[in-house]
Amino acid sequence: NFFQQTRILDGGMGQELLNRGVKPHGTLWGASALYNRKYHKTVIKTHLDFIKAGAEIIVTNSFGSRKRRLIENGLVKEYKNLNVLAGKLAKRAVGISKKKVLIAGSLPPQNFTYFADLGKDLNFIKESFKSQAKYLNPYVDFFYLDVMSSWKECSLGLSAIKEYKKKILVGIHIRSKGLLPSGEKFITVAKKVQKYNPIGIMASCVSFEDLNEVMKDAKKLKVPFGFKINAFEHIPPGWKPDSNNPKVQLGKRKDLTPKKFLEICKKLKSKGAKIIGGCCEITPKHIKKLKSLV
Repeated sequence: NFFQQTRILDGGMGQELLNRGVKPHGTLWGASALYNRKYHKTVIKTHLDFIKAGAEIIVTNSFGSRKRRLIENGLVKEYKNLNVLAGKLAKRAVGISKKKVLIAGSLPPQNFTYFADLGKDLNFIKESFKSQAKYLNPYVDFFYLDVMSSWKECSLGLSAIKEYKKKILVGIHIRSKGLLPSGEKFITVAKKVQKYNPIGIMASCVSFEDLNEVMKDAKKLKVPFGFKINAFEHIPPGWKPDSNNPKVQLGKRKDLTPKKFLEICKKLKSKGAKIIGGCCEITPKHIKKLKSLV
């Protein structure tokens, strides 16, 4: 029943780390702060700043430590170590805060972000979900399937981690007209996910304009619904990471100020959203504005 009342998640952990001076190692982006020991304190401090801002749930900094991303950057031997570190550093931050904060284990797309095509080796995708969850499992309160772009991706993730018998929050990525990158309708996929009894379903890493498209359908769900809004200017269809900072290609919106973010979240809460948070370029200053919503 945790999400039966409004709960506040953190903001964009990976992008926040880059904005705080973490130098990215290839396309590891925020996970570069796990690879380079000198940034471990920055990870803890960033988690703490989101907690101090009012986040009741923080997400592990494991989005960039998926197996495929490590293979691409020649660091697959660090796979276990980096994901264990993501869990430990989040746990350390919660301990320092002395607050009742839950940790969500981020399980990102195991192929490409915002991409419905999973490639030919679906067993690689499933095993990658399973192994990343295994390393995070001792440190997290529940798993967060983060930015899923198709029902197939959701189903592979859900089936891969069911053996850990932990609750699961599912984040579905939405593009224009309320459709996933796969072309599937949000409500169609969400109702399939609902059968797995998740603790909640989210619109994950979306613009608030695209989120407006699905709010009416979200009321049809029998589980709590929420969102993590991003502040990127535009995500082109078929975009793949090919720079050391996604902001270089995707841009940052200047209109999504903390004040504007609060106004949007208030409206979405009035329409039934229970899980409220931010994604890329949403900072502790944005999250701090949300205290009045709980």
